[in-house]
Amino acid sequence: MAEKRDYYEVLGVEKGATKKDIKKAYRKLAMEYHPDVSEDPEAGEKFKEISEAYAVLSDDEKKNTYDQYGHAGMGGFSQEDIFNNINFEDIFRGFGFGGNHGGGGTGFESIFDLFGFGGSRRNGPQQGNDVLYEMKITLEEAAHGLEKDIQVPNKKTCPRCNGSKAEPGTESRTCDTCGGSGQVRHVQNTPLGQFATIRPCNTCHGEGKIIDSPCHECHGRGIVKQKSTINVKIPPGVEDGSRLRVPGEGDVGNRGGPPGDLYVLIRVRPHKYFKREGANLHYEKPISFVQATLGDKVEVPTIDGTVELKIPEGTQTGTSFRIKGFGLPHLRWNGKGNLYVKVKVVTPKKLSPQQKELLEEFANISGDEIYNEEKGFFDKVKDVISH
Repeated sequence: MAEKRDYYEVLGVEKGATKKDIKKAYRKLAMEYHPDVSEDPEAGEKFKEISEAYAVLSDDEKKNTYDQYGHAGMGGFSQEDIFNNINFEDIFRGFGFGGNHGGGGTGFESIFDLFGFGGSRRNGPQQGNDVLYEMKITLEEAAHGLEKDIQVPNKKTCPRCNGSKAEPGTESRTCDTCGGSGQVRHVQNTPLGQFATIRPCNTCHGEGKIIDSPCHECHGRGIVKQKSTINVKIPPGVEDGSRLRVPGEGDVGNRGGPPGDLYVLIRVRPHKYFKREGANLHYEKPISFVQATLGDKVEVPTIDGTVELKIPEGTQTGTSFRIKGFGLPHLRWNGKGNLYVKVKVVTPKKLSPQQKELLEEFANISGDEIYNEEKGFFDKVKDVISH
């Protein structure tokens, strides 16, 4: 399957384009690729692509979601949701497609037929929207994994009317305007022939039924917003920005359709000591001038406690040591990353008279050309300290 093109690229506009610019770009492209006027054999597919781009970028909510998550964020909107807010009559009036309503028609039945969800599909089962939930965890929790109950706001079937939208004990009736189809057909005469459109019925709002006594709990919507308790399992080694899919825990579907999914977006909080790089951890260990010179054994923190690290004599500041297997678990294979400890030699700011005296003696012994002398720099430090 070909990768979807960026919506801004499809319309040929910049990301910061105004609504006016977006609409202007769409009208120009729609006029060029409208199936009733274009001779391009791929006009239908191109028209669908530019109309989908316009439907998203002309709607503030969908545009904000797209700007943040790209095409992945559009999973929360069904295809029909994307196109519902477009006033195609207003768009095509600018092309001279106005006129009186009449019978017959030679073009495609409706803009919804072109996109594959006209006719009975509008009244058929529809999958519920996906829900995105952001979960913040610590680095320790990311390392060990966790199982946790979270409270997710989503849409569920109304418990009072069980989704019927009518007050218990009452029934709905068939809409007289559309005869229960949920749609009405309009035909416009255009210079290119008759242009037929099918739109949701304004009387029943596309439902095909009239409810005289709406449910008091959901106010005739059949669904209610609530917080659901959902148990999620976070695997060890999960990374910041990972998305975990929990099937069937999104919004309830319409007309008996399946529910959407829940996507848990993981955010790992910054750690006080460690910096993470994939499965590896990095830590900066301060050591003294004497420890760097003579060598020492120091304790280093890890995610699971402390370990002992040997500092060799003559260690320079900025030297990095690898402690194998003390990083985070790998997500895709067994084993753990490493802990890298970078030492930083700290220069004392205050010295006692005795310390100053010893350092001055050391300086006298070393002289200026310490690297060219027969006796090494750190050997001289040992000599001074051992006196």
